[in-house]
Amino acid sequence: MSATEAEAVDIEKLAAQLDEAQTRLAELDPLPRQIVKDHLAAADELHREALRTLVRALRADERGKELLFALVEEPVVHMVLAMHGIIRGADPLTVAEAALAAIRPGIALHGGDVQLSHIADGVAYVRLSGACNGCSMASVTMRNGVEQALKEALPSLAAVEVLPNDPAPAAEPASRPPAQHGWFKTFPARQIKPGTLEAFSLRPDEGEPVEVIVVNAAGQLAAYVNACAHQGMPLDNALVDGDEGTITCRWHGFCFDSTNGECLTMPGAQLQQLPLRIDGGHVWVRASG
Repeated sequence: MSATEAEAVDIEKLAAQLDEAQTRLAELDPLPRQIVKDHLAAADELHREALRTLVRALRADERGKELLFALVEEPVVHMVLAMHGIIRGADPLTVAEAALAAIRPGIALHGGDVQLSHIADGVAYVRLSGACNGCSMASVTMRNGVEQALKEALPSLAAVEVLPNDPAPAAEPASRPPAQHGWFKTFPARQIKPGTLEAFSLRPDEGEPVEVIVVNAAGQLAAYVNACAHQGMPLDNALVDGDEGTITCRWHGFCFDSTNGECLTMPGAQLQQLPLRIDGGHVWVRASG
């Protein structure tokens, strides 16, 4: 195949062919279907290990690392690496939080603020406060800006809904996250020292338990789902470098920015970040987006 022909590869067509082959495989009798599945599983593992070897070799050299970053931007390369679990895209919550962080300073100049509540069924739910919670033309403009920022960051979003603000509890500070909205009071903030992490489980009233780590790198705390973006291995024993602000998984050496979960070893991989607040001297973590 020439270079021109390679560039013309239709990824959508290839994906459709894979889906069709999977459907036809399901129609086979049990014995031949299992034989084919065993063959594919062995081939996949061979390909996965070959890709890991290539990635490790590229990572080991500065020039190779630059090339790797460029290659991952190619859709067909990204697709294959993602299929084999070598990279993982950022989760929608992290992408949305980053989009709001980018516009929050501009909103603050007008006395307003925006907080992401959660994302469900293609809808992002936000809470607005201050100037952007009124009905003036300025507040409408800011609401439109929030919607535009979120939809540009997450093209798959169907809508952005503004939730009503909760009344402040009479006996507690207004900043205290209400447990009924998915927030959990965990341990005293002073308990987690710089360069360490705490692992624990959160058990929502509905849904499955969520395994969590809270990391303290140079005094800055961040919470993540306790699963490495590489193969989902637990990060309980990860190495935290407080000076560099990194988390390194001890299973396969994947290194992440401790403040935002971005993988520094492999572009595109991302830890799933959870909202975190310090209130009343304790760390509060929200178990869902």
